[in-house]
Amino acid sequence: MPEKILVQNVGQPGKTYSVDAAKYAEMRAAVLAETPTAPPGLTPAQIIAAVKPHLSATLFPGGETAGWWVKCVQLDLEAKGILVRAAKPPVRLHRS
Repeated sequence: MPEKILVQNVGQPGKTYSVDAAKYAEMRAAVLAETPTAPPGLTPAQIIAAVKPHLSATLFPGGETAGWWVKCVQLDLEAKGILVRAAKPPVRLHRS
């Protein structure tokens, strides 16, 4: 059974979810590597496209499920104050 890690969701304060630790760690590193430090940042779709080349074929064969994992990491990092969402639409993210 894969090792698990607890993640938060900015939309559901105080609630945590258990996810695969290896996939989370790899996606977190890729998201942080590709997300700029200054506004306006990138849209989630741009982040998904940017992270795919960073992902191992073992954990994410063909980039499979990358979108779900980007969203998981995004919401967790927003809850922790590591990623910041732009004040007005469209959703754009940058590192704090």
